[in-house]
Amino acid sequence: MDLQEFNSASADQLRPMLAACCDVSRWVDGILTKRPYGDLVVLTAVADQLLRELDDNEVDRALRAHPRIGDRAQGASTEASWSRKEQSGVGDDPEAKKAIAEGNREYEARFDRVFLICATGLSAQEILANLRQRLTHDDATEAAAVREELRKIAVLRLGKVVEA
Repeated sequence: MDLQEFNSASADQLRPMLAACCDVSRWVDGILTKRPYGDLVVLTAVADQLLRELDDNEVDRALRAHPRIGDRAQGASTEASWSRKEQSGVGDDPEAKKAIAEGNREYEARFDRVFLICATGLSAQEILANLRQRLTHDDATEAAAVREELRKIAVLRLGKVVEA
């Protein structure tokens, strides 16, 4: 949909699409209540600012909507389809997939959450290198990294909802 359609669509129509970008009600509501948007730059800036304001519980909620990196999202939902495309760089290399799966387990044991990365355009080796590097973070540094990756994913997905 283009920006004009986005601005005029009902909230009920947009809510599931926005939740597929970031499954946090306050973020979705914030995007909806600030309509109409004059251009995509303003919409993106509002979305970005609202993402930066998420509290820890909202970040945790948003993370629950993301599959592990390397796991194929199941189903026909918009979010599952986007996730499969975003993770296409993981590919079918069994060694890389095994290393990522092991890294996921180590990450989850260390940080008690799913490893999140904006995987669009990244190869399996790049994802694995990032995963290994982030395992060296302290809790605060990693929490900031998670927020940044969540922000990048949500903004990228919002661009899929509203295409010029």
